[in-house]
Amino acid sequence: MLLVSFVTLLVATALQPLPSVVALDVHLLRQLAAKHNVSSILVFGDSSVDPGNNNFIKTDLKGNFPPYGGNFINHKPTGRLCDGLLAPDFIAEAMGHPPVPAFLDPTLTPADLTRGASFASAGSGYDDLTANISNVWSFTTQANYFLHYKIHLTKLVGPLESSKMINNAIFLMSMGSNDFLQNYLVDFTRQKQYTVEQFVEFLSHRMLYDAKMLHRLGARRLVVVGVPPMGCMPLIKYLRGQKTCVEELNQIAFSFNSKIIKNLELLQSKFGLKTIYVDAYSTIQEAIKNPTKFGFIEVSKGCCGTGTYEYGETCKDMKVCKDPAKYVFWDAVHPTQRMYQIIVRKAIASIGEEFLV
Repeated sequence: MLLVSFVTLLVATALQPLPSVVALDVHLLRQLAAKHNVSSILVFGDSSVDPGNNNFIKTDLKGNFPPYGGNFINHKPTGRLCDGLLAPDFIAEAMGHPPVPAFLDPTLTPADLTRGASFASAGSGYDDLTANISNVWSFTTQANYFLHYKIHLTKLVGPLESSKMINNAIFLMSMGSNDFLQNYLVDFTRQKQYTVEQFVEFLSHRMLYDAKMLHRLGARRLVVVGVPPMGCMPLIKYLRGQKTCVEELNQIAFSFNSKIIKNLELLQSKFGLKTIYVDAYSTIQEAIKNPTKFGFIEVSKGCCGTGTYEYGETCKDMKVCKDPAKYVFWDAVHPTQRMYQIIVRKAIASIGEEFLV
């Protein structure tokens, strides 16, 4: 999620069935997950995967008010910066579970904990400085809360079962956009230290370090979501005065994603970590270039307000479009649940049984 300083500086209703272009056997995935005791999802990252942890943090980066959550269960705003479900929720749905809860949610039950939790915090990134800028949880803090989760889980099921459940869990990481959009491009600390290319390399090392940390904490299956085409966000185009995507930023995202892929190959070959890369970049690009293929009619602006600059607080109580499922973007930064659904289903379609063994 972007900071207001960036603006200044740069003057569950029923989901529709996916078109046949995205092949998926959810039932098979559910069977394989059950067969290999893959019963929980543990999530780390930014607003793309934060189901509401920021509701309980002293930060302005929240989405626990209308119109956010208009398509969520009971039309309830939960803190998800979306009209409905996020990517981890769709993965959970495919496994036969409810949406992934925020770890800080005071209504969490023991049963919820056994199915996993999200430690993600909107505004975070691989660089801890990114989180510090907006007073949210850094990855390091998220990992510390995961340690608290392990303690709770051990009290519930015992040390041996707890260890098995964590080893069998799907760990998911999704962040990176904020490292550029609210850190490098607006806060000059990193600009004084690194060129863009050097910063991409720095983030790559941070991502690898974070993944190794999760491995040490018990991760054996890791899903990493790549950075989306940042230059196609409605807010970015609005601030740059462009109708088309800002290719300069898309190239940065593409470059960083290439580093992520190489890191995952290393983690698999050297540490035996089973990994999957979720190509959000290409999927969103494809939806923007061929909207009718996925049932979209609006790809250049968000559903909230004018769709050009509103997100977070500036989206609060705004009028929204009639059918968010026809939009790629929910607000000027974040995708709709429909877009998340497509990203996840394309990713799930590529999962083989070897990942779940």
